[in-house]
Amino acid sequence: MTVWAIQPHPTPATESKTASGTLTKRHQVDVLMQTALMQQSEIHDSKGAADTYGRLLKLDPGNKVAWYNLGVIAQQDDEPDDARTAYDKALKIDPSFTSALFNEAILLKSSDSDRAIELLKKCIAADPKAGTAYLQLGQILAEKDRDDEAGEAFRHMVAIDPSLRSQVPEPFRDSVAPSPTSSQAGSTR
Repeated sequence: MTVWAIQPHPTPATESKTASGTLTKRHQVDVLMQTALMQQSEIHDSKGAADTYGRLLKLDPGNKVAWYNLGVIAQQDDEPDDARTAYDKALKIDPSFTSALFNEAILLKSSDSDRAIELLKKCIAADPKAGTAYLQLGQILAEKDRDDEAGEAFRHMVAIDPSLRSQVPEPFRDSVAPSPTSSQAGSTR
C-alpha cells in the first residue's frame, strides 16, 4: 500500500496565553496537533493520536490536516470506510489537498477505479510534478486496458522523475525511454 506521509500543521504557534493566563484556542490546537503527530509518528500510538485529533477537531473542525491524518490512521488500521470519510472531510475543506486526493485514490484503486482515476487527475492538476500520482494513474489505466492513456501517464512520470522508470510495467517501458531532453523535465504538458 502506498500512503503519503503524515502532514504536520502548517500554521505557526500564536500567542500562548491571554491576559488572564489561559491558553488561546489557536495554541490549544497547535499543542494538540504536535501531541497527535508525536503519538502517530514517534510513539506509534494510533489510537492515542486518533483521540487527540478528535479533541483537536472539536476546537477546530475545519482542520484539514487533522482530518487527513485521521484518514491515514484509519487506512493503516485497515478501516477503509473511516479513512474515506476522513479524507472526504479534508477534501471538503480543501478540494486540491494533494495528499488526501492521492491517499483516497489509493484506497479506492481496487474497489472504485473510476473514482481513483478522477482523484489522481485532480491530484495531478493540483501538483503537475506529482510523479507517484502519474505512476498510480498509469497503473490503473493499464489495468483497464486504456493503454494509450496509461502510456501518456507513464511518460509524464518519467519526464518528471526518470528514477521512477524502473516502476513502469514492462509493456510500457520502451515507450517511456528517457529522451535526450529529459534532463529539462518538469514541463509535463
